[in-house]
Amino acid sequence: MDNPELYIGIMSGTSMDGVDSALVSLTGNTIKLLAHDSLPMPESIKQRLLNICLGQPTNLHEIGQLDHQLGHLYAHAVEQLLARSGYRPEQITAIGNHGQTVFHQPTGETPFTIQLGDANILATRTGITTVADFRRKDIALGGQGAPLVPAFHQTIFNATDSTLVVLNIGGIANISVLTTDKRVIGYDTGPGNVLMDYWCAQHTGRAYDEDGQWARQGKLDLALLQRLKQDTYFSQPAPKSTGREWFNLAWLESKLAGLSVNQQDVQRTLCELTAQTISEQVNQYAQGAAPQLLVCGGGAQNALLMERLQANLPTWLVAPTQAKGVDGDYMEAMAFAWLAQRRIHGLPSNLPEVTGAKRSTSLGVIYLP
Repeated sequence: MDNPELYIGIMSGTSMDGVDSALVSLTGNTIKLLAHDSLPMPESIKQRLLNICLGQPTNLHEIGQLDHQLGHLYAHAVEQLLARSGYRPEQITAIGNHGQTVFHQPTGETPFTIQLGDANILATRTGITTVADFRRKDIALGGQGAPLVPAFHQTIFNATDSTLVVLNIGGIANISVLTTDKRVIGYDTGPGNVLMDYWCAQHTGRAYDEDGQWARQGKLDLALLQRLKQDTYFSQPAPKSTGREWFNLAWLESKLAGLSVNQQDVQRTLCELTAQTISEQVNQYAQGAAPQLLVCGGGAQNALLMERLQANLPTWLVAPTQAKGVDGDYMEAMAFAWLAQRRIHGLPSNLPEVTGAKRSTSLGVIYLP
């Protein structure tokens, strides 16, 4: 792997706001972002996916349709990225595609995870070898199948004499803790934007609360905050991962049952829930004189949330990953390009100490054009 190879990573996350694609050059463990793009998620597909995630009745016909439609959507995202960047399909070694998670249940008698988006369509339409289905082998080995990005964070960032934590705030928030003794810890802390987005959409008609402006109109409801924080997920030990299956509108409404609340106060309190549940986890790993929290994902653009993280972590430097030269909007897409490279070369890509898997392995299934 001494010669540069080009890979494309595709990510559509819990928020389902769009398909992010990143074209990177990889030489060994050195990664360079060459081009990136974002394709909006069609509203008709997004709503049907949300319905499934929220447990509404579905059937195999609809699942198959969505799998097919997402396969073409991801192929369109790749074609658009290549057209805008000037690269050709034959220059790309492989695509790494996360797929769209519709259910994630890594514990219990039948642990499983489901990502939709037919990789056969993606590979044959683009003519590019595709790697997909990254999570299920880790689950087969007794792991959570998540988070997978800490291994990538370990590659591109280095903790020295102080802890460095990379925080991704998508629908769900997850942390990668790079300790001073070179250990890596990673797990989902709980809701990121998902509850705020639900509440904002329901009461304002907007998909999200831009910059936390609506939340700023409300007051923090301490009693409600404590009720929300009593959820058992927050006290579970790592490794752990979660999603819309746990934190959703029904969950929120159950916590609000019997309360008389102001809409903006709820939004402000949900922002604080995200900030505090993240900060309480991050702070326990503080080592050294200058611990850093680097934030990526959509939540990094919520000014109120960033302010609250800094307020709850007064001894930490809280900054977007751009401060380290990494575009936070495309961090996860870049990670799946890196994961594809690891699979193409048969290299291990999970961290058992993070996911709980019995051993390290090369994750993903290869689909030829």
